[in-house]
Amino acid sequence: MSSLRTCVRPVVQAAKAWSYRSRAPANTYATLREIESRLKSIKNIEKITNTMKIVASTKLSRVQRAMFDSRAYGETSDEIFKKAETVPATEGNKLIIVSSSDKGLCGGIHSQISKAVRAKLALEPDADLVILGDKAKTQLARTYASNIVLSFNQIGKEIPTFAEAQSIADQIFKLGKKYDSIEIFYNRFKSGISFEPTSVPAFTEESLKTSPNFTAYDIEEDLAQDLTEFALANAIFWALAEGHACEQSARRSAMDNASKNAGDMIGRYSILYNRTRQAVITNELVDIITGASSLQ
Repeated sequence: MSSLRTCVRPVVQAAKAWSYRSRAPANTYATLREIESRLKSIKNIEKITNTMKIVASTKLSRVQRAMFDSRAYGETSDEIFKKAETVPATEGNKLIIVSSSDKGLCGGIHSQISKAVRAKLALEPDADLVILGDKAKTQLARTYASNIVLSFNQIGKEIPTFAEAQSIADQIFKLGKKYDSIEIFYNRFKSGISFEPTSVPAFTEESLKTSPNFTAYDIEEDLAQDLTEFALANAIFWALAEGHACEQSARRSAMDNASKNAGDMIGRYSILYNRTRQAVITNELVDIITGASSLQ
């Protein structure tokens, strides 16, 4: 009996060792499938980011032309107020208009404009907010939800038009609250790779009438309100066009960086996949040779 146990024990131990070796490649195969699945996902992401970069590059030339046109009208309107020496009121009700959009995947363009508005609200916490776009609204509503009196969405899908800016200005005047000063925050386009959050004042009727050189223009007093309403719509249109150009430029840069990062990850995972596959083949060859040797 003892001799039988002595003979059986090595056989059992060999079977356990063979069972352990046979299970080890299964775990390696599972890891190999995970690497292959992740590699496939990264390649699909790279295709998406490359497509978005191409689309943003195609749109950028068109939105730049619209931006330069709106900038010409906006700067001409500002020139009138500069020659009239119009200055915004320092006291009274304050309105801040924030130009943003509904779309993301464009770097920190929305967070930077929100940061500039928060810095302004820290100095003037009682100012009202009118927000154009859901991205800035989501960020500012966390700390200044009570300041938001009006918001608009569906912003940034297409090139902004003056009709959209006029509709926004009409809704602001329909609020029924008299504002002594209005300031518009937007991202100013500097180049294809840079932008800067800035602000431009939109003067009220009272500010225009109290301008030192207002009498230099042959404008009837009853037309001053029409002029200020047009100037507000013009400034909103300028801000929307500039912001839209900045958004497309930032999205192109963001998608370009994302595509480069995806390419780097594809290279690293390809090397890992090949090394893991070679290790699996080596382990299988070792098992085959070991099994063949034990039968001799």
